[in-house]
Amino acid sequence: MIIILLGPPGAGKGTQAIRIMESHGLVQLSTGDMLRAAVAAETEVGKKAKEFMAAGKLVTDEIVVGIIADRIEEDDCKGGFLLDGFPRTVAQAEALGQLLDDKGLKVDAVVEMKVNDESLVDRITGRYTCADCNKGYHDTNLKPQKAGVCDGCGSTNFTRRADDNRETVTSRLATYHAQTTPLLPFYEAQGVLRTIDGMADIDDVTVQINDVLNAL
Repeated sequence: MIIILLGPPGAGKGTQAIRIMESHGLVQLSTGDMLRAAVAAETEVGKKAKEFMAAGKLVTDEIVVGIIADRIEEDDCKGGFLLDGFPRTVAQAEALGQLLDDKGLKVDAVVEMKVNDESLVDRITGRYTCADCNKGYHDTNLKPQKAGVCDGCGSTNFTRRADDNRETVTSRLATYHAQTTPLLPFYEAQGVLRTIDGMADIDDVTVQINDVLNAL
C-alpha cells in the first residue's frame, strides 16, 4: 500500500502519519530524513545532493526522486510506505508517478486533510510547549490544569516556536496553496484522492483516515 498524505502546515500530518504507521504497518518516508541519510551514507545520489547543499542551492526534484527510488528498494518498504511532504508540486507528482510505474507500483490513495485557513492560523499561533518535557498546549483548546504549570512534569518553563506567528503562518499557507493545491485535481483525475475533515478532533481524523485505508 502506497499512501500520500496532503495538508497544509499545522494540519496534523505528523501525528496522523505516526498513527498510520502503527495501525497499518507502513513506513513513513520523510524527504528531509531520506536526504540527510543519503548524504551521510555517501550514496551516488547523496553525493549529488551534497554538492547542491554545499553550494547553498535547493536540491533538484530529480535528486529527490532518485533518493526516493533508492529508499523504497529497502526491505522495510516492501509492505508499503507513506509519503509525507512529497510531492509538493505537480511536476514532482509526475516524476513520482513515473518512478513508481517503472517499478510496477502505484499510489493507492492520496489523503487530503482539508482545513479552514483562519482556524488553522488560530490553531498554530496559539500552541506552545513545555520546555522541559515537550508536552504540547494551546492558548484556548488545551490549557494546563493549573495555569502556568505543566501537567506532565510540573515545570513552569514554556516556549513557543518563533515562526508560529500570524504573518509567517499566513505566508506558509499561501505558499502551500500556490504550489500544492494543484495536486488535488491531478490526483482526483486518477481516482485516488480522498478528502477528510482535518479540523475534526485528532481521534476522529484518525478514524476517517483508517476508514479510507481499510477500504482499499
